[in-house]
Amino acid sequence: MARIAGIDLPKNKRGVIGLTYIFGIGRSTAAYILEKAGISEDVKVSEWNDDQLTAIRNIINDEIKVEGALRSEVQLNIKRLMDIGCYRGLRHRKHLPLRGQRTKNNSRTRKGKRKTVANKKKATK
Repeated sequence: MARIAGIDLPKNKRGVIGLTYIFGIGRSTAAYILEKAGISEDVKVSEWNDDQLTAIRNIINDEIKVEGALRSEVQLNIKRLMDIGCYRGLRHRKHLPLRGQRTKNNSRTRKGKRKTVANKKKATK
C-alpha cells in the first residue's frame, strides 16, 4: 500500500492518476513528479518499489504544498478577502457565487435549499 502525504493511493491505477488522489496534485503536477523521480507514468502504483516511493515522497515534501498546509492556506486567503471587505469577500460572506454567475434561477448549490416566501392573502370583505 502506497501512502503519501497521509493518503492511501489506489493500487490498481496508473501512477499519474494515483497521485491525483492527493489534494493539491493534478494531472500535470503528477506527471512532473513522476518525470523528476524517473518513473514512467504507465507504471501502476502497486508496482512502485521502496526507492521510487521515497523519491516521490521527497519531491512532494520539498517542492509542493499539499493536503493540510494547502487547505489552511486556501482558508486563510478566503478569510483575508472577507476581512478586507472586497467584492469576492462579501460574496463569500453571503454564501453567494463569486465569479459572475447568475443567481436568479440557478446557484442552488451555493445558496442552499429554497426558502419559500408566501404571497400576501387578499382581505375578504
